[in-house]
Amino acid sequence: MRLSNVVNKDMDKLNTALKVFLDHEHEVDKLASVLVVLSEKGTVSYDDVEEISGESTEDVLLIGWKWRLLIPMRTSRSGEWDDRLLIAETGELYQIPNVVKYLIDNARFTGEWNSNIAITRLFKDMEEPAYRLIPELVRKMFEKAAEYKVNAVQIRAACREVGLEDRVDTMIAILKGSGIMSPNLAPLAQVIRTGSPLYELNPCLFAENR
Repeated sequence: MRLSNVVNKDMDKLNTALKVFLDHEHEVDKLASVLVVLSEKGTVSYDDVEEISGESTEDVLLIGWKWRLLIPMRTSRSGEWDDRLLIAETGELYQIPNVVKYLIDNARFTGEWNSNIAITRLFKDMEEPAYRLIPELVRKMFEKAAEYKVNAVQIRAACREVGLEDRVDTMIAILKGSGIMSPNLAPLAQVIRTGSPLYELNPCLFAENR
């Protein structure tokens, strides 16, 4: 089946949602098509992206990676985002974070980029008992973050503010697994200074605040 048969009539709504925060208008349509394939297949190859995007392939991959809408599967060491290697050539694979799939699915239906709905639905499907509290927890974390970086002390404070102080370790684990954040390994000096692990929040979740 050709990829053009996967991309369907929901594209106009997804384009509308993406253009709330993406100003690369020439590439938005192509990025949207790639994201539809990703949301339905879970992964996409470089050749798939090239089939959809043509000469804009590298731009589409760069924009998708910048906003953590897609994640390269190639890694230098670990699975954390800052160890992933974005390479634009045949043989490379890219995957979609779980929460982004929910963002895309909702945007295709509503035309809105709505992180609260996506996060709520994801954690409800995960059978997380406190799923209604997770969007507020993520918002609190974002308020404490600097350039999308938040440390474990700040996460603990956010958990306390929403009534999840007894589940901090569990929250960190499921927020990582859902694609909402990833351990940030590069700034070792900052980790040593604060004495607390650092995490990168997925920037696409806060596009409405741009």
